[in-house]
Amino acid sequence: MNYTDNYANDGIVRIIGVVMTICGAAVLFIAGSSDAMAESGIASVYAYSGTKTASGERANPSGLTAEHRTLKFGTHVRVTNRRNGRSVTVRINDRGPFVRGRVIDITPAGANALGFSGLAPVKLELAQN
Repeated sequence: MNYTDNYANDGIVRIIGVVMTICGAAVLFIAGSSDAMAESGIASVYAYSGTKTASGERANPSGLTAEHRTLKFGTHVRVTNRRNGRSVTVRINDRGPFVRGRVIDITPAGANALGFSGLAPVKLELAQN
């Protein structure tokens, strides 16, 4: 996959292929492949407001799970912190974030693995299950 990263300059990732902007984030769709995706934006630490997620699972702050607006529950996503290069694979089990510019909310355990505690610029890629 070829791409040019201009994140430091303008917050946008320019990707060769079909790029759509969804809720302020660049999303890559490669023709003929429904499982190729790259997305960049801001990650935040998941704020637990109840005991169950949108998928019906019990919320677990020590699990490697996350919320995403559109990805199917159970999808595994590789999240890379663009500041320090650290990566972790999380499983989508909830919906959100609902704050403009944020692409994923991660559990405190996932954020700890990525080396941040508040907000961080990240890159998302579908992980091989």
